[in-house]
Amino acid sequence: MIDPQEWLDFGQKFHGHKCPAMPMGLRAAAAAMNALGVERTGDSALLALVDLGDDHCATCYGDGIQVLTGCTLGKGNIKKTHKGKWALTLIDKKSKRAVRVTPKAEAMLANKESAFFKDYREKGVPPTKVPDEVVEPLVQRVMNAPQEMILIVSEVQPYVLEEPPHSFNSFVCESCGEMVVEEYARVRSGKKVCIDCAQK
Repeated sequence: MIDPQEWLDFGQKFHGHKCPAMPMGLRAAAAAMNALGVERTGDSALLALVDLGDDHCATCYGDGIQVLTGCTLGKGNIKKTHKGKWALTLIDKKSKRAVRVTPKAEAMLANKESAFFKDYREKGVPPTKVPDEVVEPLVQRVMNAPQEMILIVSEVQPYVLEEPPHSFNSFVCESCGEMVVEEYARVRSGKKVCIDCAQK
């Protein structure tokens, strides 16, 4: 069984500040992994689809998912669906099983009604400037709540994954001298260049 408490300190260091959303991501990831019976991936054995969008509150949730699952931006096995929600669908590629975990709306609403949001974040105070005595109880509430009080966990239809192999082909842009993956090449005035140089 994956214990999200064991990852809280590392998660906060990785994330850069204390807030309730990153711990909620830890809890959601642990619930999904435990439901699937999988361990943290060091390669691309898992795929995390996160319904986050851009420029809305609590996107910190995604960092908790990265930390615990091992699904990372660099490995390309975490993807935003841009739906503006906080659901996680975790897919085990080997078994082709998938689990969807959603924070309960009432748990999210309770967090949004806290002083952390009302007195600080909604007034433009950066999360690193929120006093620890304001945010720490909220973090502990998320981390210590019984799973059934804060999360909905359900198995969903298996996904058929057709993933292209990683490209190892690259070239040096003849204009700026930077390395570029070949599939992103452009030809301008007879030169093989990157997208940035092609747009100049």
